[in-house]
Amino acid sequence: MKETLRRLLTVALLVIGSSFAHAQDYPSRVITMIIPFPPGGSTDVLGRVLAETMTKSLGQQVIVQNAGGAGGTIGVGQAARAAPDGYTILFHNMAHATAPALYPKLPYDPIAAFEPIGLVADVPMILVGRPDFPAPDLAALISYAKENKDKITFAHAGIGATSHLCSILFMSKVGMTFTSVPYRGTGPALNDILGGQVDLICDQPVSTQGFIKAGTIKPYAVATKSLIASLPEVPTFEEGGLPGFELAVWHGLYAPKGTPAEIIEKLSTTLQEALNDPTLKQRYAELGAEPSTQDRATPAALDAHLKAEITKWRPIIEEAGVVAE
Repeated sequence: MKETLRRLLTVALLVIGSSFAHAQDYPSRVITMIIPFPPGGSTDVLGRVLAETMTKSLGQQVIVQNAGGAGGTIGVGQAARAAPDGYTILFHNMAHATAPALYPKLPYDPIAAFEPIGLVADVPMILVGRPDFPAPDLAALISYAKENKDKITFAHAGIGATSHLCSILFMSKVGMTFTSVPYRGTGPALNDILGGQVDLICDQPVSTQGFIKAGTIKPYAVATKSLIASLPEVPTFEEGGLPGFELAVWHGLYAPKGTPAEIIEKLSTTLQEALNDPTLKQRYAELGAEPSTQDRATPAALDAHLKAEITKWRPIIEEAGVVAE
């Protein structure tokens, strides 16, 4: 019996030692950041800036892998199944918290399947329309919608995506229902907004402000209490005649469940360094994004925030009666 216990203890110590050595050497090769949306969308742009900045601190390249579809759940499922060795991480937005209410057959648990690394950034939503949409401002849009609600199309990046949630809240706020048009991401949806195939979309300044400044899409309102620095010409919803409509999209960084604590700590420290990088700060500001403070870019902060958001959104989604197949 004593010999058996001694061997088991030896094996355990070897495993712990091997794990520690692995963590000490981390990273020794390329890290893949899964972004569960197609290229060109808001989350994709923010994630790429972060990946580039983290590369500098880690000494190994962080490459982006886009895996869009089903409101982000396809890419998240892929990340959940990845080896928990720190070489696959997930960059996702608030749709990670709404998926449990939207997808009855969700193939992963947003909390149990991941180790939180930290909150990354908050970005306000903005309502935009195709360039030739007849309403010149938000008040005119609401008035036009009352007479033409059956003709208006509202694009979004799939059931549960932040653009979809924003559209639900907007339609609830104005008391009307428009035709919902899902896409595999906001990038493809914006292409059709530009081409005039669909009328409206809620998206983030990250991917819309270039088009707004070029005059190729029509901005209506930003979902914040005050004007945003990157688009001071776009009024808030309250200024446009729709008070109480505010929605900021938060983004977080995760690793598969079981990733060693030493690696999570390394990634969290690197995230905090990245968010304090002057170049990242400038690029995020230009995109209308607010980097997380150091105390929010931690595993504990993201864990608490994710759980609170799941609790917050479930009754809203259930009341709207939206369920994804």
